[in-house]
Amino acid sequence: MIPTTTAHGGLTLPVLGFGTYKLKGRAGADAIERAIAGGYTLLDSAFNYENEGTVGAAVRASARHHAARDELIVTSKLPGRHQQHDAAIATIEESVARMGLERIDLYLIHWPNPKVGTYVEAWRALIEAKERGLVGAIGVCNFLPEHLDRLQAETGVLPEVNQIELHPWFPQEEQVAYDREHGIITQAWSPLGRGGELLEEPEIVRVAAAHGASPGQVILAWAIARGVVPVPKAASEARQRENLGALELRLSDDEIATITALGRPDGRLKGQDPAVYEEF
Repeated sequence: MIPTTTAHGGLTLPVLGFGTYKLKGRAGADAIERAIAGGYTLLDSAFNYENEGTVGAAVRASARHHAARDELIVTSKLPGRHQQHDAAIATIEESVARMGLERIDLYLIHWPNPKVGTYVEAWRALIEAKERGLVGAIGVCNFLPEHLDRLQAETGVLPEVNQIELHPWFPQEEQVAYDREHGIITQAWSPLGRGGELLEEPEIVRVAAAHGASPGQVILAWAIARGVVPVPKAASEARQRENLGALELRLSDDEIATITALGRPDGRLKGQDPAVYEEF
């Protein structure tokens, strides 16, 4: 059993999830089934990943062999091009149909797209979808405090989840603190920095050696220790198991501070600043 964390509205999530970006078709469904069999219960997807059908197929297959449907938390996300109210409702209905499930457990707005300025309208659509039972809980991705403040001011409803880019090069201390203060669960996308150079950072390698762990496990343990829910993708069973091993690591306060100090003024991997970035 993976430990859990709870949001202000009662949504309870495991402290480590499973990302499905680029997992498609039969091979993708097989990878997701392996993850579920290995113990993952939080599955992250999105309309724009074009794999909601794959995720749904894996969930239905797993219900016969590995995990009952009500043991899993299936996530999807609303794309920017469908933020107008009626389009958002139709898109959520389409997401549910694509997955072949009675409802989606957690539905998020993928990006605020502030220049377009329709994210509050989209949020009202998510609230309605929850009231109708299409989705179980609602949240957002990549929202800054100013966006979250506006949602609360105009609708009286705060998201239970805010999924953001977060990794040692971009630790997001202010956003994590804001989310925690408001009872919002912070999730991390690209928590391993998409691999590569981040896993070779000398301080991370040093901490990993001290614990007999991999650099990836150390990074995930660092995120979890900060109260963040990372959702790494891993297609292979070996990597899925490796990531779960992060749950066994206990980093010292000094080690956590050392890794956090790797943050850069703007450590975003692709410069996607939610204050200006538009995703459709």
